[in-house]
Amino acid sequence: MSLPHRTSRDITFRGFFIQKWTTVHPLLTSVHQDESQWEKPASFHPQHFLDRDGKFVKPDAFMPFSAGRRVCLGESLARMELFIFFVTLLQHFHFRPPAGVQEDRLDLTSCVGFTLGPAQHRLRAISRLTD
Repeated sequence: MSLPHRTSRDITFRGFFIQKWTTVHPLLTSVHQDESQWEKPASFHPQHFLDRDGKFVKPDAFMPFSAGRRVCLGESLARMELFIFFVTLLQHFHFRPPAGVQEDRLDLTSCVGFTLGPAQHRLRAISRLTD
């Protein structure tokens, strides 16, 4: 879900009349899990973000920070912080499932709440410094 919005005027959207001052709750999962937009919408599939030459592309249907005029003001800062955070972790650690658990047996089903989030998992963080 995105943050609630309120219509500032009467509008007809896809054949539905929406009265002025109606609160609208955008469901971004309707786009992020749309089979007409994504080859494998229910799976982690990095190829969604690569062109034929292996270069990064941002599909129009990817809206992690909402959409329209009310897109998150902190998006650029959040992207930079997330990049630094995850690159630092990946530079210092190998991540593996707990002993005795095969990677293909992990349940990657999302937990539904205000946002979709990953389920809790136990994992091993193995220092790369010992390689």
